[in-house]
Amino acid sequence: MTAAPLILASSSPRRKELLALIGVIPDKIIPADIDETPLKGELPHVLVARLARGKALAVAADHPDAFVLGSDTIVACGRRILPKADDAKMARDFLALMSGRSHRVWSGVALAKPGGDVVTRTVETRVKVRRLDKAAIDEYIESDEWVGKAGAYAIQGLFAKHIVSIFGSHPNVVGLPLYETANLLTGAGWKK
Repeated sequence: MTAAPLILASSSPRRKELLALIGVIPDKIIPADIDETPLKGELPHVLVARLARGKALAVAADHPDAFVLGSDTIVACGRRILPKADDAKMARDFLALMSGRSHRVWSGVALAKPGGDVVTRTVETRVKVRRLDKAAIDEYIESDEWVGKAGAYAIQGLFAKHIVSIFGSHPNVVGLPLYETANLLTGAGWKK
């Protein structure tokens, strides 16, 4: 009997790279197409859990005999969710908001198992950013590294020099909490 395949329900190249770090290579990558709009009053940790579960279930509907891994990551300052910036002005606003303070990065990870059961984990990491002056923000905006990144930054790139401290999972800030993901896969009986 062959093991059930693993499908990553994400188009994020960072998630694929992070999984490879722990020796997990998905058999297929099928991005989930779901509405990611936050519900009115929805808290960040509730949102990421709902979206991760929704992504896993959306792909699992067409692949009921596979393990389907869904994930979502957001950046939040207090209750304010900082999505992927639409433009440089929005990115500047986000960076100014995070300047000199801590924010939280939340990830939801959901694994739909063959047969339909879904298990979900939510992970929080606190990140403190040094005070950013206009020159530091301008330099980062000009790099274009912020494009397509939640909260308008990538911790694994140029922005790392502005990070004072991290409390929690570093891979979570990149886009996938590896410890929790590995435990979900092992606990569900997935084998390479």
